[in-house]
Amino acid sequence: MLFVYRIITNLLYPFLFIYLEFRKIKKKEDPYKYKQKIISSHFNVKNKGNAKLIWFHAASIGEFKSILPIISQLSIKDERLRFLITTTTLSSGNLAKIELEKFDNIEHRFFPFDVNFLINRFLIQWRPDRIFLVDSEIWPNLILKAKDLKIPISIINARLTPKSFNRWMIISNVAKKIFSVFDLCLCSNTETKEYLKRLSVKNIYFKGNIKFIDQENDKKITNINEKFLSEKKFWFASNTHKNEEIICLKTHMNLKKKFKKVVTIIAPRHIERANEIMNLSHKLNLNVQILNKNENIINDKEIVIINYFGDLLSFYKFSKSVFIGKSMLKKLKNSGGQNPIEAARLNCKIYHGPYVNNFAEIYEILNKNNISKKITSSDELSNNLIDDLETPSKESKSMSVKIKEIGHQTLNDTMKLVNDFIYNENK
Repeated sequence: MLFVYRIITNLLYPFLFIYLEFRKIKKKEDPYKYKQKIISSHFNVKNKGNAKLIWFHAASIGEFKSILPIISQLSIKDERLRFLITTTTLSSGNLAKIELEKFDNIEHRFFPFDVNFLINRFLIQWRPDRIFLVDSEIWPNLILKAKDLKIPISIINARLTPKSFNRWMIISNVAKKIFSVFDLCLCSNTETKEYLKRLSVKNIYFKGNIKFIDQENDKKITNINEKFLSEKKFWFASNTHKNEEIICLKTHMNLKKKFKKVVTIIAPRHIERANEIMNLSHKLNLNVQILNKNENIINDKEIVIINYFGDLLSFYKFSKSVFIGKSMLKKLKNSGGQNPIEAARLNCKIYHGPYVNNFAEIYEILNKNNISKKITSSDELSNNLIDDLETPSKESKSMSVKIKEIGHQTLNDTMKLVNDFIYNENK
């Protein structure tokens, strides 16, 4: 089966150029760096000298942000360490440009396709000393090539859904061969830990979900529109996907019946859709503004569309109520949900749709503590928001404090295992 996988990926390689070009035209790829995914001469390798290079592969924004506290701790412990972070999505690449300005020991690249010869060249050229895959990033050629080259490899915040586990069990012998390569597995939940045991994985631990880890100083979070946000009645919809904005706009129209000057702020997951959302707002005769970085919100606008990356926290900080998207689309029921922890940490009341499979265990914790609530329609969302908007201020911070305590303990326990993995030369 592995042989077949390698044959198929090799045969597909020429067509991946067409695939990437198509995505570039659709503005779903970085127009300059997308070739890092497919051409070895574009890997842009930086010589690490005598330093130890630690490679983290984090596919998208959530995974990327979750490893930054770990890298910060490692950098404090040993300033000689160098880091390579690879991601897959355009949005994570854009965020990396912003976040990695704070570091002088990290390189970001886009992850190459899992084609055997391409992965082989990537590993030989970069020569990482340790590899961490984040979440559900299981790439057979990479994992097995790391074994061939005797590079210790770990998976951190590992997550297997029942569906993905059942798929692996169809080819259980192949799955066991792949998963047995991992020298360390840190799971994001107890369900995954049990699945990995059944796949004969060694060194499995559950120390909590690293997405609870937080090193942000809330007092340092600022927003150029703080005065506007402090004085206006508004609610915030973040990480929305196509067909969810119409729900937000209908919710806004319901709210206007109660609050004439209510403002709805929408941060789409993919900002290239800003004009599409604006046109949808115009069709409903709503007064809309596309907000670019460092711009002020215009007073008479009722719909504000965020058109830049990296500023969700500054809106969460001033929001009482947040709807988190990728949760209302039935077609995404097996992959729905975006990370609600940042909003919860900043004491927002969170609303989400029924399809949050990616963060089911986190939402379960938040729902039990009345921090989040499932809604199924614009009417249901607007009824809840009316109650929130009539409340003069945010509720008690007890849950946000609890979340920070969980994150602190998770970071401490995780770092003990990560440090042992990096510095144990017997790996």
